[in-house]
Amino acid sequence: MEHEKIVVGLDIGTTKICVIVGRKNEFGKLEVLGMGKAESEGVVKGIVFNIDKTVYAIEKAIREAGDQAGIDIAVVNVGIAGQHIRSFIQHGGITRTSKEDEITIDDVERLTQDMYRMVVPPGSQIIHVMPQDYMVDYEDGIKEPVGMSGVRLEADFHIITAQTNAINNVNKCVRRGGLEIQDLILEPLASSLAVLNDEEKEAGVCLIDIGGGTTDIAIFYDNIIRHTAVIPFGGNIVTNDIKQGLMVLPQQAEQLKTRFGKAIAEEASPNEIVSIPGIRNRAAKEISVKNLSNIIQARMEEVIEMAHAEIISSGFENRLAGGIVITGGGAQLSNLKQLVEYMTGMDTRIGYPNEHLGKSKIESVKSPMYATAVGLVLAGFRSLDEREDRYKEAREMVRATKVKKPVGASKNFFNEILNKTKSLLIDDLDGKNEY
Repeated sequence: MEHEKIVVGLDIGTTKICVIVGRKNEFGKLEVLGMGKAESEGVVKGIVFNIDKTVYAIEKAIREAGDQAGIDIAVVNVGIAGQHIRSFIQHGGITRTSKEDEITIDDVERLTQDMYRMVVPPGSQIIHVMPQDYMVDYEDGIKEPVGMSGVRLEADFHIITAQTNAINNVNKCVRRGGLEIQDLILEPLASSLAVLNDEEKEAGVCLIDIGGGTTDIAIFYDNIIRHTAVIPFGGNIVTNDIKQGLMVLPQQAEQLKTRFGKAIAEEASPNEIVSIPGIRNRAAKEISVKNLSNIIQARMEEVIEMAHAEIISSGFENRLAGGIVITGGGAQLSNLKQLVEYMTGMDTRIGYPNEHLGKSKIESVKSPMYATAVGLVLAGFRSLDEREDRYKEAREMVRATKVKKPVGASKNFFNEILNKTKSLLIDDLDGKNEY
């Protein structure tokens, strides 16, 4: 294990803080070595409000996961969410010195790094710059510009920003827990790594991650992230509605929701009654499952309407052949899939984070509520934009061939390397490239 790469994901959620330790097995699948959980009392709607309580929960979850995996955890991939997250499309470009030379990976990376230096509103900070389509000498619609000739290289970028204070609070909590942050990753992007496959991303798909405090949205089309959003409502607001509507304790409201609740009230039997203990020697209280489901459906319809509005505003509503994938703890609500299909008219499935999982001693990790934590581990092995992985492979190939270059090699030797590199970069295009 000393020589294997081990990645740790830390999901600082509104209802729970979860830590997952994983490594890749011989088949390239993720093997979960350990998992730790702690109740999250210092986070509201994805934002850290009480640092001490959050640090305590992080330390507890880290200790549990580390003991299971048999390692000391020092570095983690951390997820970030909250209603302060903003995203927008920004155009950028660079001018190269020579038209004859081919566009290199360095040119593409220079353009991307330039976007990190753009001016954003005060109090905000860029956390992700995701390239969309490239443009070379005003020829647009290019996915892979490396190897083309041109002076002007431009692209549209999906820029994601977060509130600086929120980032600082997350950093402070993690560091007080004795940890270092490897990467700070937007949670819906992490979840997408765990529950979506390449076919869905190519065809067009919307991921809806229903957490405790927020509902996160990520839209993919043509294998590229196109839109992200965070809705400040999640499963906790449903629990709060049940607590107020049925006049029960918060713990009782949560149990009623998870054990007896349905997202479609018509599916609940009008004769089904649940009896819950009374408070301090008071008589037991009888709850109608039909009334319970009416409360749940009313709030879930509101959340789905807001998510559907984000899909429409993205401009990709009619291009999502993959439909909708629901994940997160809220995805476990009975009949939610049918309600989403009814309200949006789009094919829907529940996203389980077993797409890239191998055999694991911890079966509970395959629940939708751990999709973000699993995705944070996968992000340590894979890039959010698969083009970055191909560029990295191409760099390594060039570096390896430089080391193996024989003394007195001819110019043809370098041409062969260049051709192999270009072939690697365009292999996934199946011959349909812009070269």
